[in-house]
Amino acid sequence: MPQYAQRHLVCLTFDFDAISGFIARGTTTPSAISRGEFGPRVAAPRLLQMLGERRVPTTWFVPGHTAETFPAAVAAVAQAGHEVGHHGWKHVPPASLERAEEERELVRGIAAIERTCGVRPTGYRSPSWDLSPHSIELMLAHGFDYDSSMMGDDYSPYFARQADTIELEAPARFGASSTLVEMPISWATDDAPHFEFMRYPNAIRPGNMNAGLVFENWLADFDYMQRELDWGVLTYTCHPFIIGRGHRIMMLERLIDTLLARGAVFMRMDAAAREFRHRTSEASSTTTSNARGATT
Repeated sequence: MPQYAQRHLVCLTFDFDAISGFIARGTTTPSAISRGEFGPRVAAPRLLQMLGERRVPTTWFVPGHTAETFPAAVAAVAQAGHEVGHHGWKHVPPASLERAEEERELVRGIAAIERTCGVRPTGYRSPSWDLSPHSIELMLAHGFDYDSSMMGDDYSPYFARQADTIELEAPARFGASSTLVEMPISWATDDAPHFEFMRYPNAIRPGNMNAGLVFENWLADFDYMQRELDWGVLTYTCHPFIIGRGHRIMMLERLIDTLLARGAVFMRMDAAAREFRHRTSEASSTTTSNARGATT
């Protein structure tokens, strides 16, 4: 029997964009900046208090711009025992950058987090969840243990591939797995598309969903994992300036309390990635041992 049988992990994560996302989109009017500023000044303290009362460990993915603009707010996250991960420097998707610029963003973000929190990040999440063909290589070169930007599974981490060849007029050729753990995510369990009203030059994202309905969906995702898998990881992605509004933070409180009552194990994402590695190593050792036994 594996050591971690019948464990259902929940990684509650926060993308601490603050004002960086608005700036990256070229939206720098006072009203837009005030929306992002609500995150570090109002929402983050609320969330940290609520999480502390429940003793729930979480992971916060922080752009370097946020770390340098609101250092006290970011330092408070680390001081409360939560993981601080890397979320770019200026919240621009790596897929839109040349390799050299992507690496500069990575290095600059690492330095900002180290200065602010005194720790080097081991986890990465791409702004807008859009990696480049170079991202896995660069993360490995700079010592990252895991990424959380892809959607190839829902409850099972996996090892990210490198060097896929994807063309419209030819069958896809998939590259080899790397040693970087992928902690998968989904737009369905992200608060932004459900809640945040956004106006773009050519579109409007309506947001403002009923929080009770989002609660039902998010809880059902856990219930399905618990029913179908002995071990799994469910990741929720929230943004302080979005989830920190009154009715939404009450929904999040209700979700946490319900999941705890149903046996969920809340973990920082770095700890969940380590548990996945341990399980994978354990399973590999067992398979090797069984194969040797079969040949003796």
